[in-house]
Amino acid sequence: MAEITAALVKELRESSGAGMMDCKKALNETGGNMDEAVDWLRKKGLAAAAKKSGRVAAEGLVSVVTEGTKGAVIELNSETDFVARNPEFQAFVGSVAATALTQDGDFDKAGAAMMDGGKSVIDTVTEMVGTIGENLSFRRSAGITVSEGVVSSYVHGAVAPNQGKIGVLIGLESAGDAGKLEE
Repeated sequence: MAEITAALVKELRESSGAGMMDCKKALNETGGNMDEAVDWLRKKGLAAAAKKSGRVAAEGLVSVVTEGTKGAVIELNSETDFVARNPEFQAFVGSVAATALTQDGDFDKAGAAMMDGGKSVIDTVTEMVGTIGENLSFRRSAGITVSEGVVSSYVHGAVAPNQGKIGVLIGLESAGDAGKLEE
């Protein structure tokens, strides 16, 4: 059996995002094998997500993202507003919004879309439950597209750029000559 050193625990923690004690237990359970420990943590995270799924996730963030003639808004809920202020959670919410934009804001397509880690949004949310330790819920997503013009956004109660409690997308179609003054 390999010796479980603090450096090995630290390495697993940095690669997985799991807690120190969970990393130490995973390494002990797998005889110090890093790959098996990551798999053990993933399975434990899924079990933790199943246990927490009954808890109410009524806090969280709304995130908006716009790009030219299209935009998307998503809501990702957590159990506490403490998590919503966590930079790791905020970064994750932003990446979910960016993924939703690629799916024109369609909720089902956004949930099934692959993120940078090669997993779907829904699977990544489930993994985050184990990392963060609270129930999380990808609650809703919507999008807007205009043929000409621009899509703009507004966030109320912003806690981070383009993230807050309320998000609005506004589609501004090109008005042609309607807004020009005659000389």
